[in-house]
Amino acid sequence: MDLMWSFPRPDPDADDLVAAGADLRPETLVAAYAAGYFPMPLVHSPLDLLRRAGPDAPGFGWYSPRHRGVLRPEALVVSGSLARATRRYHLSVNGAFETVIERCGDPARRGHWITAEIVEAYERLHALGIAHSVEVWDPDDQLVGGVYGVSLGALFAGESMFHSARDASKVALVGLVTLLTEERTAGKMLIDTQWQTDHLASLGIEEWDRERYLDGLPALTSTNPPDVARWAATPTEFTQRTRARATALRSTRR
Repeated sequence: MDLMWSFPRPDPDADDLVAAGADLRPETLVAAYAAGYFPMPLVHSPLDLLRRAGPDAPGFGWYSPRHRGVLRPEALVVSGSLARATRRYHLSVNGAFETVIERCGDPARRGHWITAEIVEAYERLHALGIAHSVEVWDPDDQLVGGVYGVSLGALFAGESMFHSARDASKVALVGLVTLLTEERTAGKMLIDTQWQTDHLASLGIEEWDRERYLDGLPALTSTNPPDVARWAATPTEFTQRTRARATALRSTRR
């Protein structure tokens, strides 16, 4: 299907919200991420009044933050307690994608923004092998944490994470770093976290200005993606590799 929308490079002085409208078809989303955009409902933006203007008003805004939160996998900060936490849980890849996105979209969560349309759109991307999740399970095989996002070459655009047990979302992040860097050079991968928060900064997420982020996208997105299928098929090995990765990252901080 032909792409109906274009995503030009934002003006350097543009705000984080750079466009509105379009759709959430797979080809639209892939083109957007490759150009440094991501969608969010307008309900939490200054354009909310426009969203309420009528049935033809745009429901989604497209963001390209002036200050982008990014994680270089080798920069992930793993504390001693986090390294120990990886040994309390076991992990999987793409083992419960639909449940992870639904838990991330729980309406009771503060700052809830994941709508039914978002869920449907990213489940389509998952079915196409473009969106992936990392799950964290407790000893009773209960899902207690997870993260999901979009994989384009060496770029992983993280969308959201959740936890219902201590440190479970952090363990999911260690798992994501493992997924992206096993059998490849960590410096060639980048995780996009959209924005940086104080909590994310404590884990090693840094801010890049928009121009730096956009300049690096072509090289990232033209690189071969990680072998997600391999790790999805071997959750026990993936758990062991994640624990080893946590130990290694912890050692570099001593």
